[in-house]
Amino acid sequence: MIALIRTRTLNTLRTDLTRAETEAQAARVEAEKCLEQSGDMLDHLTHADDVAEGLRADLAQSRLDAARLEGELEALRAQVLLDTEDRQALRTLLRATRKQNQRPERVYVLFRFGKLHSVHATSTAAEIAAEAEGAARDGWTPHTTCCDGTTLPASEVRWRIQPVVLGETR
Repeated sequence: MIALIRTRTLNTLRTDLTRAETEAQAARVEAEKCLEQSGDMLDHLTHADDVAEGLRADLAQSRLDAARLEGELEALRAQVLLDTEDRQALRTLLRATRKQNQRPERVYVLFRFGKLHSVHATSTAAEIAAEAEGAARDGWTPHTTCCDGTTLPASEVRWRIQPVVLGETR
């Protein structure tokens, strides 16, 4: 069978064919670009998944580290409290030791008729002890002297308080 086509129709068909081929070629180029972009997107997605997985692993490790460090912190806090208590106990012991090591510079010796009666840390304590034994509350003098300035013999003085410097040899 023979078909007759007019030249105008043939030219129109050829123009349409050329246009369709051009559009098909443009569509192919566009499809290749889309495939290339989708490949790039797939690469980016794969990379993003790898990075996310790494971050998840880092997060899990950080949580483990944080839990371990919290445990260590609690242990260190307990140790600090013990150290504080130890330091306080040491300070108390040091104060007690210092008090024991602090010797007075002098003591006050109470004599009764020239014989040693007692030794006291202060002259007031010696006076109180003598008063408890019946000594008069007034009339204390640092050294027993008579009215004319002469020293009475120790055996004639009822109560006498004499300061003695410690470490002195006399």
